[in-house]
Amino acid sequence: MLTMDSDPAVAQRAKSCLLTQSLESLQAALARPDADLKLFEYCADEMSGRPEVADRMAANAACPAEFVTRVSADLTSVGIQALLDNLDRLSSYPALGIALAYSEAATPEQKELLAEIETNAALEEKVIEEAVAAAEPAAQPEVKKRQSLLQRMATMNIVQRIQLAVKGGREERMLLIRDPNKIVQRGVLQSPRLTDLEIENFAAMTNVSQEVLRIISKNRNFMKSYVVIKNLTKNPKAPLDVSLHLLPHLTPTDLKQLAANKNVPETLRSTALKLQRQRNSARPPS
Repeated sequence: MLTMDSDPAVAQRAKSCLLTQSLESLQAALARPDADLKLFEYCADEMSGRPEVADRMAANAACPAEFVTRVSADLTSVGIQALLDNLDRLSSYPALGIALAYSEAATPEQKELLAEIETNAALEEKVIEEAVAAAEPAAQPEVKKRQSLLQRMATMNIVQRIQLAVKGGREERMLLIRDPNKIVQRGVLQSPRLTDLEIENFAAMTNVSQEVLRIISKNRNFMKSYVVIKNLTKNPKAPLDVSLHLLPHLTPTDLKQLAANKNVPETLRSTALKLQRQRNSARPPS
């Protein structure tokens, strides 16, 4: 704070003192949830070329996105991932997403996601038609409500849809989980309002992208639910490496049903049958 003092002598003395502080001390200060905004502002203006500092600023949700944007060129893939894991924050300041799209430090996957922030892809007509059809024909108020929602979404850009995915309600999430933009899909899965039942339903849906199912499978909190595990293995759209990895977690009954399920890939069926036979042969004789 004193580096910005109106007295030049005080400001210069404070700057000189800060230069004697260890990088570890500065990183610890930047990680504090109650860090003063002037600390972030100072680092944004005076600490360029320090990836460690930039990554700490990106990782701290208390740091305004405006200041992270100023050090975006110094971010490593770790700092970029921290921002992608908090899409509400990233989408609240569009200039940050645009700056990151040109980052050389981003991984190929991160670059693909960041590039989508700049696209103007609209909701696919097929998704809209399915959403309308999903409304109960007898419930006219619900149909009108769904159609009104679709009309509103059709005019939204990517950043607005990300914000809606994170902060919207169940109806919005059910539609946006099928958005053609992967980063919007991630926004749905990052929503603090997301319920366990919604995740269970997403894991069973065959009209979502494999990316959605893969993200669910990598989330420890989501995978605490046995229903999610079961739904992923039964979902023919689930990536084979995901469903094969989950087979050992199935109960004998569910494993038997999966082995007889002709809707899933043959490799999954045969592996489930093999595991079922191994379990049966390992049982002690009665």
